[in-house]
Amino acid sequence: MAIWACELALDRWRQAEPCKRGEGADAQPLVLIAETAHGPRIEAANAAGRAEGAARGMMLADARTLCPALQVRPSDPAGDLAFLERLAIWAQRWGPWSAIDAPDGLLVDVTAVAHLFGGERRLLADVTARCDARGLAVRAAIAPTAGAAWALAHHAPAGTILGPEEDIALRLADLPVAALRLDADVLLVLRRLGLKRLGDLTSLGLGVGEGASGRDAIHRRFRNRRSPAANPLIRMDQLAGRVPEPLLPVIPVSAPLVQRRLMEPIRHRELLDQVVADLAADMARVLEGRGEGARRLQLGLWRVDGEVVLRDLELAMATRDPAHVCRLFAARLDHVDAGFGIEMLRLRASWAEPLALAQADLEAAAEEHGTSLAACIDRLTVRLGRDAVQRPVLRASHIPERSVGWQPPLERESAQQEELAFHARPLKLLDRAERIAVLYASPDGYPRRFRWRGSLFDIARVEGPERIAPEWWREKGATRLRDYYRVEDATGRRYWIYRAGLAGDGRGGEPDWFLQGLCG
Repeated sequence: MAIWACELALDRWRQAEPCKRGEGADAQPLVLIAETAHGPRIEAANAAGRAEGAARGMMLADARTLCPALQVRPSDPAGDLAFLERLAIWAQRWGPWSAIDAPDGLLVDVTAVAHLFGGERRLLADVTARCDARGLAVRAAIAPTAGAAWALAHHAPAGTILGPEEDIALRLADLPVAALRLDADVLLVLRRLGLKRLGDLTSLGLGVGEGASGRDAIHRRFRNRRSPAANPLIRMDQLAGRVPEPLLPVIPVSAPLVQRRLMEPIRHRELLDQVVADLAADMARVLEGRGEGARRLQLGLWRVDGEVVLRDLELAMATRDPAHVCRLFAARLDHVDAGFGIEMLRLRASWAEPLALAQADLEAAAEEHGTSLAACIDRLTVRLGRDAVQRPVLRASHIPERSVGWQPPLERESAQQEELAFHARPLKLLDRAERIAVLYASPDGYPRRFRWRGSLFDIARVEGPERIAPEWWREKGATRLRDYYRVEDATGRRYWIYRAGLAGDGRGGEPDWFLQGLCG
């Protein structure tokens, strides 16, 4: 079965607004656009926009000449594809597996399952009704092959069914050659050859496999095309079922989940801790069976009055240690209002990573003696917050404020450029370089005195300059270079200052001076 979401991008936009088809914001002419090298191009237009002349593939400037009041929104292809993946999993209610037919379709295997819905006709009616309830406009069709089902869904009346005993080539003869899912340039070649319908191809011998003079001619024309979308012979054979068409099914990934329904609602903290410990032990067994460890856990507490209390936990490293998980959740349960009681608890590992089996006693010993770095970081994160527990890492940049960043303590460092050993840097960098006033002997000479935060500093010693050029691949052409100096004042305090720009470099007025670091 092929399901074609005719207006997938617009349906997603209506769900985000929210509004119904033809109502609210959708009542005005509107298009979804994508930026191209030649300017914004229309990806989809609503009914009001199409009535004003806007169409898919048209440049926005051309459409605005027809309709100046045209509303414009950016398209979201990545979001559409993610939505389609979720829709493919949801569509497995009609068959054992489903596959994505990007950018706006699905293929569902309904072999030997139609009788569960009362027949193929009722199955298609159920598809249309359920998709309409979700705000999706779809066209569905059933055929013995994926290619035939796709062709009927896109180019035949909605709800068309092609039985296994029927002649596929004969039944699809009146459909256009675009029903073969070919590339645009191949379709153009076929039209120039006068082959506009599938019946024209079958009359050349492409559909029956004999009398193959026409087939040989087409084969010679497309003999270098290996992709099915670029070769009408392959597509025709797939449509007729003479060659298999491999499809990649969508496999839902289920997060590990354990839960406990309680005979009696609980309100006391001791009982709550005990149930959480039981859930943590259950989760450890589930994760161990999958060879994984949890990085993010969510504990849900269902109260008798229907309220749900959620507590999230993110770990520094993958773990399945129940005691560690219970200790971290204990700090998050201090202010839980149980109301009239909690009747169900659910623990879900929304993020899990592969974790090899390890000797539990060694981990327990490390935990007991406080030598586990990951456990220590988790406790600090729970107590202080995620942003308070980070570590500095080097970044691939020679600009000082960009050469250092922050990341979670145990995250793996990304590949980076090695630091140049001969470049001495101060121990402390200011979050943002501060402007200073400098006296100097000549515009390009050494600084003699500077004023910073209201105080005046006489420079006793100077070292430098170290010239750092702008990052031409990231910054604009008007960005000025920097000359860094390590200076020492009369009391022995050392500073790292720099001059932005050179006098007469043509990129601004006089150079500016900044203080960026304090040397030890």
